[in-house]
Amino acid sequence: GYGTEAPPTPSPAQEVAFRLAVPALGKRPYLLFLSRLHEKKGIDLLVKAFARLAAEYPDLDLVIAGPGEPAMVVALNALITRTGLSHRVHMPGMIRGDAKWGALHGCEAFVLASHQENFGVVVAEALACGRPVLISDQVNICEEVSRAGAGIVDSDTVEGAERMIRGYLALPEAQRRAMAHAARRLFETAFDVTIAR
Repeated sequence: GYGTEAPPTPSPAQEVAFRLAVPALGKRPYLLFLSRLHEKKGIDLLVKAFARLAAEYPDLDLVIAGPGEPAMVVALNALITRTGLSHRVHMPGMIRGDAKWGALHGCEAFVLASHQENFGVVVAEALACGRPVLISDQVNICEEVSRAGAGIVDSDTVEGAERMIRGYLALPEAQRRAMAHAARRLFETAFDVTIAR
């Protein structure tokens, strides 16, 4: 069975570490991509999808955190610049420790529009933090996520990424909370490595 360990308990230090790692974010709410920056991860789809709905949600930002080859970082920055949203799409590079856990605990939702993903430990980590996951149907655990109501699954296209983000943002607060609880339950019942298998 695939899985990961339970995350550290949320703490003010984690939030402070994350916000210091992304100073331009300030106190604004955000969607989070946290993984290696690679073409297969569909990051360009997320940027384009976010650009399509940014005007409707002016108080929401997108954080794209992770290491990547210089050419990939340059290409993503150029795409972000073309959208005119450089002030709302943040690329802090790799974040670790308290900053990583602060990012996961504090995000509105975790987003991953991968074209191929065997498991995605970071998806399980987001679930463990009780965060809804908005993932493509190319992520190997998408069926479990969909069945559990722990997030939203759609295709690995710009349209699919837009639908899953828009669908989540359109949910009433009570349904978002229910999805967050479902995310944590899914981790506890399926992806906690301490569970006897």
